[in-house]
Amino acid sequence: MPDRYDAIVIGAGSVGTPAAMSLAEAGVRTLVLDDRASVGQGSNKTAIGGIRATHSDPAKIRLCLRSLEVFSTWQELHGDDLEWSRGGYVFVAYREREEGLLKDLLATQKQYGLNIEWLDRDGLLQVIPDLNPDPLIGGTFSPADGSASPLLSLHAFYSQARRRGAEFRFNERVIGLDLEAGRVRGVRTNKGWYAAGVVINAAGAWAAPLARMAGVGVAVKPDSHEAAITEAVAPFLKPMVVDIRPVTGSANYYFYQHATGQIVFCLTPSPSIWGEDCRETSGFLPMVARRMVDLMPRLANIRVRRTWRGLYPMTPDGFPIVGWSREAEGYLLAVGMCGQGFMLGPGLGELLARVVTRRTTESDDEILAILSPYRRLAGQEALK
Repeated sequence: MPDRYDAIVIGAGSVGTPAAMSLAEAGVRTLVLDDRASVGQGSNKTAIGGIRATHSDPAKIRLCLRSLEVFSTWQELHGDDLEWSRGGYVFVAYREREEGLLKDLLATQKQYGLNIEWLDRDGLLQVIPDLNPDPLIGGTFSPADGSASPLLSLHAFYSQARRRGAEFRFNERVIGLDLEAGRVRGVRTNKGWYAAGVVINAAGAWAAPLARMAGVGVAVKPDSHEAAITEAVAPFLKPMVVDIRPVTGSANYYFYQHATGQIVFCLTPSPSIWGEDCRETSGFLPMVARRMVDLMPRLANIRVRRTWRGLYPMTPDGFPIVGWSREAEGYLLAVGMCGQGFMLGPGLGELLARVVTRRTTESDDEILAILSPYRRLAGQEALK
C-alpha cells in the first residue's frame, strides 16, 4: 500500500516550501517531492532576493504585502536571521514615458494598501543621492519593500515546515500521476508511489511537463536571466533601484546593496532567451554595467565577483497561474511566477493552504479570479 497524505506538493522551492509550511500549520498531512538534493536548489538559489509589493495589480500587491509581513517579522517570531533589510524600492523615471506609466499606477497601488509615493527629482535624490541627476524627472518610492537571502529564507521555511509535520523527499523524480474517473489519487516517482487527494504543482520552470501528466496544459515557459554580485563595500545604497527603460538587448534592469555590503544586480533580456540553458554569457556584464554606471556613476570602479544565470517561469501576460484544474479534480496549480516566486512565496503559500482547506476569504477569491488558469492570457504586467 502507498503512503497516504492529504496533499502532495511537487517542488521544494520558493512557492512549494512555504506552501508546505502553511499546509502543515493548517493540519494538512503534507509531502513535498523534489528531484534535487535539498530545498531551494532550482530557481530559488539563483534569485537575487528582492521582495516588493510594488506591482501593478491587486493580486500580487496583496500577496506580497503579506509576504513582506512574514519576512519582516520572521526573526522576531522564529529566531532565524534571513538577512532581511527594509530598504524600499525605487522605480526611476528619466523620460516622460516612464513618468506617465509610474504615475498612472499609483491609484491602484494605493487603493490596495501599498505605501508608495511619487517623488520629484530633488526628493528622489534625497533618498538616493548617487543617482545621475541629468535628466532625472523623479520616480516612485515604496519604503516598506526590502530584500532577504533566498537560501537562508528557504531553509528557515523548510525547518518550520518540518517542525509542523510536513515531510520532504529529495532526489525523487515524479514520473506520473494516478488519476481515477478524472480525479487525482496520487503520485508516482522513480522511488515509490504516494496517495493523496490533492496534488499541488509548484515546480517553477519545470511546471508544464508535470501539468501534462494530469492532462493539463499550462502556458509556462522557462526564460533565462543573468545576475551578478560585486565585492562588499561600505553601506551607501538602501533601496532596490529599478530602471524600466527598454534599450537594445534589455527590457529593464535592477540592483541593490545587500545587507552584507555587496551590490546584486540583474537584467531582463530583450528578446527573451527561452529554454533551460543556464550557462553565463559574455554579453551580460558589459550590457548591464553600462546601464548601471550611467544611472549611478559611483559604481564605475566596484569589482564584480561572480555572475550566474537562472530561469524565470514566464506566462504570456506576466502573471502567475494559480487555481484548481478543471481537467483533473484535486490538481492545484501554483505556477508561472515570472521570476517573482521568492517574493510571492509566503503570501501565496498561505493562500494555497486556505484553498486546500476550503477556507478562502472574499479577498482570496478576488486574487484567484485574477490569477485563474482559465483567464484570457492577454495584456502585460506593467512592472514585471
